[in-house]
Amino acid sequence: MNVAKLLVAGVMMGAVSFSALAAKEVTKEVVESQHLVKIGTVNTSDKDAPMDLHKSLSHKADEMGGKYYLIIAGREHGKFAATADVYKDAE
Repeated sequence: MNVAKLLVAGVMMGAVSFSALAAKEVTKEVVESQHLVKIGTVNTSDKDAPMDLHKSLSHKADEMGGKYYLIIAGREHGKFAATADVYKDAE
């Protein structure tokens, strides 16, 4: 029983830690005020909901080494699609 509780607790902590590392959406004002550095652009399409779109953009920004993303274009055509610039902190 204790092993099961520890396993569940470990999985939950891992999920919380992963979400804490996910790139987050920012506004143009944040990019300018914090002097964030653009490192690339990502695209996503054919998502059923805006939440899925944001998860996909965040994941792709993470893969590029970015901490933030700014959506620069989006559309809905039965499904959702977007393009975002990816940023990191200025060094």
